[in-house]
Amino acid sequence: MNTVHIPAGPAELNGELIVPPAAIGVVLFAHGSGSSRFSPRNTYVAQVLQQRGIGTLLFDLLTPDEDINYETRFDIALLTRRLLAATAWLRAAPATQTLKIGYFGASTGAAAALQAAAEMQGDISAVVSRGGRPDLAGVAALSRVTAPTLLIVGGDDHGVIELNQQAYAKLNGEKKMILIPGATHLFEEPGTLQQAARSAADWFAQHLKASR
Repeated sequence: MNTVHIPAGPAELNGELIVPPAAIGVVLFAHGSGSSRFSPRNTYVAQVLQQRGIGTLLFDLLTPDEDINYETRFDIALLTRRLLAATAWLRAAPATQTLKIGYFGASTGAAAALQAAAEMQGDISAVVSRGGRPDLAGVAALSRVTAPTLLIVGGDDHGVIELNQQAYAKLNGEKKMILIPGATHLFEEPGTLQQAARSAADWFAQHLKASR
């Protein structure tokens, strides 16, 4: 594990970068509100990706002071700028500058991932949302996303399923939506996070490799 420090305007963001040998790409994780780079769920998904030869960058989108502010946690525009700053940092880092890039977003982080993907266009090879709020990305951004996008939703995450369906309808590029049976918003039910992680790994492996 390599602890990194990512400049983002006046802020410095802390992250954990792991790049397996002969990696086919690297995935940036955009966590949800109230979470951090130490999220056990995202850490687990990252480990599954690493086993498939995919690098991972888990980082804090907000500084500790910013994270105290409830409104800042839901500032999708700010989260998007931070994700774009981390993307630029990866593009310049020797270990990752030649790798294809994907985004993995959870909760509000999914909206930031999709807004950033809309901004980056063909420079982002794949996006995965787990229990996300892609609707918060807005119609304008969703319609501009060109990266193949997978929405993973808990089959018992009522309310969020409908919001994902609405966002899915606005996506114009390659897309897929998966409902994980028995899962609620945090995928805490036995076996559900494992299913979500496998689906995410399959999606990234397919699209990062295909776009090399």
